[in-house]
Parts: sequence; structure tokens; C-alpha cells
Amino acid sequence: MRYQPVPDYHMHTPRCNHATGTVADYADAAIAAGLREIGMSDHSPMPGDYDKAWRMGHFELKDYITEVEHARKKYAEQLTIRLGIEADFHPGTETYVMEMIETHPWDYVIGSVHYIGDWGFDNPDTIQIWDTWRIEDAYCAYFKLVEQSAQSGLFNIIGHPDLIKKFGHRPPSDSKAVNDAIESMLQAVKKADVALEISSAGLRKPVGEIYPQARIVKRAAELGIPFSFGSDAHAPAEVGHAMNECLDHLISLGVTEIACFEKRQRMMLPIQTTS
Repeated sequence: MRYQPVPDYHMHTPRCNHATGTVADYADAAIAAGLREIGMSDHSPMPGDYDKAWRMGHFELKDYITEVEHARKKYAEQLTIRLGIEADFHPGTETYVMEMIETHPWDYVIGSVHYIGDWGFDNPDTIQIWDTWRIEDAYCAYFKLVEQSAQSGLFNIIGHPDLIKKFGHRPPSDSKAVNDAIESMLQAVKKADVALEISSAGLRKPVGEIYPQARIVKRAAELGIPFSFGSDAHAPAEVGHAMNECLDHLISLGVTEIACFEKRQRMMLPIQTTS
């Protein structure tokens, strides 16, 4: 089955120090791929030295917003461009993140967990730290943080909801502790009424699988949790990557709409097949 393109709300700029392409480059790629709406969501500044090498500095935030706004006007007749940001949830930084969110005109905010304590678990430079963790414990700690991110009220979308699996580390599928942690996380997402991202980025990572895994998508669909789509593009060629595969998975589970945002208000867009 083929589907009409839906908004891709997860893409970056070189300000995060690990992406390429201007906002205009991403817009051109989106138009070429048939998309009608995208959202830029580069990694936000964070306080102190938190993950400093992998995100924009606070001094770059104004230029980021200006570039998105310029592209929004330039492409207005061809493409809707939303102003988003990907902000981390990391206990102790909530006030900083809240102030950053409240002082700028975001259309949506993606909340992501990239750290357990001071361990950047998805960073290839620190992959050796996995050897010091029991995999089940790492998963439980991760999903507890994702649960707290939903409860924080800071975010519209929960980004790549099982990023913890990026390098292929897997707990036993029958682990009660992990399954309970996943259920608790999903219940928090449901109660907070935020969207869960279905992300094709995992297909480009060592794990080779959509974020989140099939059983999480299935349970979220059962709970009526809305989904947004994100490619997590770090280069223009990745815009809309494997969108059809993600939509096919949602449709197979009875999900018929995708979330989109304007001025932090959620709207639901029907997933439609192509003629």
C-alpha cells in the first residue's frame, strides 16, 4: 500500500554539529519527495555543558528561528514549514527548558531522552559503558525517564520512544520489569495527552528497526495514543525516509490519523492512500 505523504516533524541543521544542509535544502528535498508539510526540530540548547558537542548553543537559537521563519515565507506557496525544537528531558534541567520553550513561538516541542544520569547511551563514543550495565536495568531506567518526560507537561511529542535499543542491546522479551516500565510509560503518555513519535531513524541505525518497536506501537494504538511521524533527518536526503513503511505499520494496527501541530495545538490528519 502507498500513502499520501504526511508531515515529517523531525529534522536537524548543522547547528547540532552532526547534521548537514540548510533549512532551504530540507524544504527542497521535502517538495521533491511530495511532502506538503515539514517541521524543523534541531537539538535545543541545554544548561551548562550538558551534551554540549551535540546541540546548538544558546547564542545560536535566535539565528535558528530566523532561518526557519525565512524559509517559511520563501516556500509558503509550496510547503508548510513548522517551527519546532527537540529538547531533552534530563532531571534538574526542567526550569531551563521550560523558559526556553515559553519565550519562543514554537509550533511543537519534541521531548527526547538521550541520557541516563551522565551516560549518553546512544553516543557511539560511550558504547563501552553498556558493558557496565545490566540491560534490563538500563531499559527500566530509560523508560522511567521517558515516563517522567510525559508527566513534565513540557512536550507535545515524545521523540523516538525506545532509543535505548539503538545499538541492538535487548532485554529478554518476557522481562516483567521492562514490560511493566513500558506500560507505565505509555499510561503516562496517554494521561498527558501527548503524541508518540513513530520514527524511521532506527532503520538507519545498528538496530535496523523502527522506533518504537512493534509491541509498543501496538499497545499505544490500543490506548488511543496519537502518533506523529519523524525521519530524524540529519541530511536533506533523509527527509521522509521510510515514511510509507511507518504508515503501513500504523494502518495495520487500526491507526488512521497522524498528529500535526500549529502553535502547540494538535490537529489530526487522516492517513490516506494514493490513487
